[in-house]
Amino acid sequence: CSAFIEWVAEQVRTKKWSLDVCVGHALLHRQFTKTETVCTKTLYNELATGNLPLSLFDVPLLLRRKPNRKGYRVHKRLKGRSIDERPAIVDARTELGHWEADTVIGRKSGKEAAILTLVERVTNHYLAIHIPGKNSDSVIEAMEGLRAEFGDRFSSVFKSITTDNGSEFEDFSTLESWGTAIYFAHPYSSWERGANENMNGLIREFFPKKMAFESITKKEIDLAMHHLNHRPRKCLGYRTPHEIFMEQLQLHNQSVALQT
Repeated sequence: CSAFIEWVAEQVRTKKWSLDVCVGHALLHRQFTKTETVCTKTLYNELATGNLPLSLFDVPLLLRRKPNRKGYRVHKRLKGRSIDERPAIVDARTELGHWEADTVIGRKSGKEAAILTLVERVTNHYLAIHIPGKNSDSVIEAMEGLRAEFGDRFSSVFKSITTDNGSEFEDFSTLESWGTAIYFAHPYSSWERGANENMNGLIREFFPKKMAFESITKKEIDLAMHHLNHRPRKCLGYRTPHEIFMEQLQLHNQSVALQT
């Protein structure tokens, strides 16, 4: 399986794919036969024993994983409608248009620039917007720009957004006047926005902690989004978020056209 192993090492180094994504993508697109490949578990075992041309530092997800947390504290005031009021169809992940939002910061000085991120729950499509500060005004301004970009389609593409209770989302409920339902996760319960938390972890590959975000350019953020949205995902059958999102968006547009 030497050709497969060399290909895997190349994808991990250049595209930052996980070992499982490499296996799934290769088999889905028949780049290698089953006899020319090994399974994900074998790859991780060989990595641990030093038999792959990779190190643990080439696979940062392994170093970043933390145990799941359960339960939540409820003494912090919600800034709007609770996630408990969210329709069941959002949890079902069968309808396009339900998003999770958060912010990613670099240095923790309290006034630094940040990145507003949104993830669509069905497709894992990821949006990242540079904002001048982790505050409500910056977040609302970024959302106004996103609304202008999508135009009349905004409320149908962004049916709902679920976020946390950070101060930067203090006025986020005002977006409901645009036709978008806004929900807030329980305090200290980041797993309730698991898709967003996972993607924010992946964007750290491009913008690590303690990095000054003031100097980040739109081109750099767009490139990071491109890499993440074109990276095959196991939860999508080793297809890419971009591929699924565009398919779903086309079906959505066709449905809207038939209704009108």
